[in-house]
Amino acid sequence: MFILMPIIFILGVLAIALEDKIKINKAAVALFMAISLWMILMFDAYSIFIERSNSIYQEFITANPEMRDLPLHHQFVNFISNRAIVYHMGNVAETLFFIMCSMLIVDIIDKHGGFRSVTRYLATGNKRKLLWLISFAAFFFSAILDNLATAIVLMAILRKIVPDRTDRMKYACMIIIAANAGGSWSPIGDVTTILLWVGKNITASHQITHLFIPAFVNLLAPLCIAHFWLFKKGSVLRVLSEEEQPDEYIPEIPDHSRKTILILGVLSLALVPAFQRVTDLPPFLGVLFGLVILWFYTDIMYSRLQCMRESQKLRIVTLLPDVDMSTIFFFLGILMSVGALETSGHLGLLSTYLDGHIHQPYLISFIIGVLSSCVDNVALVAATMGMYPVVQQAPDLLAYSQFFVSDGGFWTFLAYTAVTGGSILIIGSATGVTVMGLEKIDFMYYTKRFTVLALIGYICGAGVYMLLFA
Repeated sequence: MFILMPIIFILGVLAIALEDKIKINKAAVALFMAISLWMILMFDAYSIFIERSNSIYQEFITANPEMRDLPLHHQFVNFISNRAIVYHMGNVAETLFFIMCSMLIVDIIDKHGGFRSVTRYLATGNKRKLLWLISFAAFFFSAILDNLATAIVLMAILRKIVPDRTDRMKYACMIIIAANAGGSWSPIGDVTTILLWVGKNITASHQITHLFIPAFVNLLAPLCIAHFWLFKKGSVLRVLSEEEQPDEYIPEIPDHSRKTILILGVLSLALVPAFQRVTDLPPFLGVLFGLVILWFYTDIMYSRLQCMRESQKLRIVTLLPDVDMSTIFFFLGILMSVGALETSGHLGLLSTYLDGHIHQPYLISFIIGVLSSCVDNVALVAATMGMYPVVQQAPDLLAYSQFFVSDGGFWTFLAYTAVTGGSILIIGSATGVTVMGLEKIDFMYYTKRFTVLALIGYICGAGVYMLLFA
């Protein structure tokens, strides 16, 4: 049954990819996959944990010596239920709450017309020009807001300036590539870069100076191709932008209130790294704090707008049902599936295999980046950090060990590959999955049109890094 686990995972990923063909929602497939993997862990616990000398299980028993006196079945139940599931569910919950709060904040700004002022800077009738504007905005905003929040914000703006869904999906897919590229050169641009930064594997200044150019090339290569391939010269948007349409928002909401909501919402997302830095608390609490501030402000604002009927008021409690629970369940299933594979030792075996058969740190990082296109990059990077502890700098340090010191070539290149590799498939990053859910983009649509573009950008950026720093 140990061998059956990765088979189920691969088949699940294929079923998600073929959602449009098999007519089964990807969230249901992901949840079924997660439950199946954890059931296998429980039913075949002796073989997986004892016969294979599972290191995670052994660490649990060592840390809890009182467990040795219990029957093996009770040990397995305690380990799987109280350690493994609770541990991974805690990590997954942080991600899910961050995503839900980010989506809700953006929805609040959107419903109150906060993005109208921003759309003026991006709105243009020329399709090719808009492609460059939206891609550069995603690249630079993701370094400040993080790639996931940037994608959510830009998708809300995109819906205002590109009402035609056929065109909007093309821009949305380029946002995924651009946001992941931008997130790779910033220590707060992606969850994996935050992991490497907080773990002191890489410093902020080193990451920015070494990865900005490769990340920019990662964006520029596919963008130049998309410029000629996606839209014909001189083509214009099929539908008038919202700036040329009547105001669809409630006129009683003052303009200064709309701008205040926009500022509070953007700051709620942008200041999350600062919140984490100051408080040492998880990022999702920072987003929750921003949501609470917005909640206070909107409730106070509506209490003063006596002229409005209660049914017109967009209070946050009325917007809560708009959260896309299908996307949330999909995230839950995928991340818990990866957690089961990590608990069983499959990810550790993969890392060990790479270390034993591919004794080239840059190549290992490159392969991890490719794998992150279909396997959660957070789990991959976390497993990699566990396999390669940071080596202390010393005068007589071996050349191979130099790759694994703080700011070493392995960690720097990994920060690039683990983030940008997620663009190769739409399910390879939180950004891609979120945009996939927001715009209902089919897996095969992205694969046929943008996987090659993302792969070209990934290889070109990696090549530039090797030329500059290898």
